[in-house]
Amino acid sequence: MQIQLIGLTEIPMVSEGDNLIDLILKSAEMQKITLQNGDILVVAETLISKAEGNFIDLDSIIPGNEAIELAKKTGKDPKLVETIINQSLEIVRVGPDFIVSETKHGFVCANAGIDESNVENGKATPMPTDPDKSALQLRNKLENSTEKEIAIIISDTQGRPFREGAVGVAIGASGINSIWNRQGEIDLYGKELQTTQIAVADELAAAASLIMGQADEGIPVVIIRGYAGFNILRNTKSEAKSLIRPKKFDAFR
Repeated sequence: MQIQLIGLTEIPMVSEGDNLIDLILKSAEMQKITLQNGDILVVAETLISKAEGNFIDLDSIIPGNEAIELAKKTGKDPKLVETIINQSLEIVRVGPDFIVSETKHGFVCANAGIDESNVENGKATPMPTDPDKSALQLRNKLENSTEKEIAIIISDTQGRPFREGAVGVAIGASGINSIWNRQGEIDLYGKELQTTQIAVADELAAAASLIMGQADEGIPVVIIRGYAGFNILRNTKSEAKSLIRPKKFDAFR
């Protein structure tokens, strides 16, 4: 059993209104790649936000009192802190160099998912307004263009509680279930699995992140090919929202 990770290296810098379908297919053609049934495209959330014109002009932000106080505690730019507050439902934790919040989407992450990398100076990109909707639209258009059954995962890079470093995670998904519920299956010793649920979309996003990179790699789209679970998990109504643990079950808040 094996899977392939294929980075699309010929996608140019994206601006508001750019046609991502054309850019993805042209990049694949230049690399002599043809999309196949079962391909999973992991797309960096910054690419989606840029194409959708989802920018924040930090120079235009006027920080309020709460932002100024949090900036003193964290050492962050007060304008960025004000933006984090504006993009959040709740500030969860504040430390000497971090702000963890719950975004308007329900994700709990650092800086409300706002990204200052791979964007012009003075600007930042928040998470896409509705990443599941963006994934659905992208999948529908690609499937119509290629007549292939594929899946889309929109990925972000986030830290994790109790572990150093960041990994790729799914914030949007379409075409494949984000969670594989394996309860009731049998393990190698004949025991029935009781609670096992696998965050497949996160695992795929993390795998793609290995070649997508975080700096100047310039690989915002990765094709995952040969994943055996595609047919099992195929779902045209899937969303990444299913990965969000309800607050009442969150033992860390």
